[in-house]
Amino acid sequence: MIFWEAFIHSLSLPKKKSVFRLNRIGMDIVVFYLFILLLIISLPTLVDVLIHESELTARMNTLFKIIYFFIFSYLPLTISIFLLFSLIAYIGLGISKLMQRKLHYAILWKMSAFVSTIPFLIYTTASLFYPVDDRWILALIPYTLLFLVKIISIYPKRKSKNAKN
Repeated sequence: MIFWEAFIHSLSLPKKKSVFRLNRIGMDIVVFYLFILLLIISLPTLVDVLIHESELTARMNTLFKIIYFFIFSYLPLTISIFLLFSLIAYIGLGISKLMQRKLHYAILWKMSAFVSTIPFLIYTTASLFYPVDDRWILALIPYTLLFLVKIISIYPKRKSKNAKN
């Protein structure tokens, strides 16, 4: 149920209500949500590996084709997406400092993961009908950064240390 709520709220980002609801979700749920989302993204590739036989997979059992898929497609995709979100969150940390917002790296990482739901779904839908290279996922960087700036602007500015009460 929490995954469904996270999915619904991630579709309505950057609304303030959704941002604060998603902020309350633990990092373990976010990582598991991302694993599920990446599995959905890579389903067209799995179907392609199972249906179309290449020289490499021609004499493989179906179980070995699935293992081949997870080792050479899903795992590199997952690692690269996690590194990409780490980079985006680090950039977001710099943006939040420029915008004088007090945000932590973990919050920015979670928000970048949730913001990527819509581009991932578009990518998956497109790859069902057309062969799409995994490098097209890099197109989510500007989208994620734009929405991350909108999310950062929702949080209040830091109080000045020199301000008197």
